Amino acid sequence: MVKAGVFFAEGYEEIEALTVVDLCRRAGMEVSMVAVGDDRTVTGSHNIAVQMDQTVSEADFDSFDILVLPGGMPGTRNLENCERLMEELDRFYREERWIAAICAAPSIFGHRGYLQGKKATAYPSFTGHLEGADVVAQPAVCDGNVITGQGMGAAIAFGLLIVEKLLSRQAAAELSGNIVYER
Repeated sequence: MVKAGVFFAEGYEEIEALTVVDLCRRAGMEVSMVAVGDDRTVTGSHNIAVQMDQTVSEADFDSFDILVLPGGMPGTRNLENCERLMEELDRFYREERWIAAICAAPSIFGHRGYLQGKKATAYPSFTGHLEGADVVAQPAVCDGNVITGQGMGAAIAFGLLIVEKLLSRQAAAELSGNIVYER
């Protein structure tokens, strides 16, 4: 079974994080919601507290097929300040394993050098952080092993692209129909 790790830091964007969790689970993927801190309850940027499955110190990164970073502020900064997560992201990128980020979070990929010569997108005010990328104005884009999304309004397109790349185009199309989403 395909397994996703979705990482939550204080101040995450609720829609971006939970839409991905929801869509991936509907598609039959196993999803682990991982707190980057020591507390299993993480509060988003709009004061919605969500109970996580585990903390980053408990996470078995080798069991994940993809690492997903939702945006939001200060959530994105808090993700980037998590040393363990950054080490694992670097490893996944080096090993050409799947990584995904949406809204402000693709800035982390830019800062870490993952986007050199790749198509990428982010929240408009964060595109300047996509260092070396060919920035595109699309809701969600995949280049190599890197998936990026623009923001909250693109959360469904982003989640469906993750399903397409990790499962199949057919699985994403069926899910899109089931949730009455026009792609």
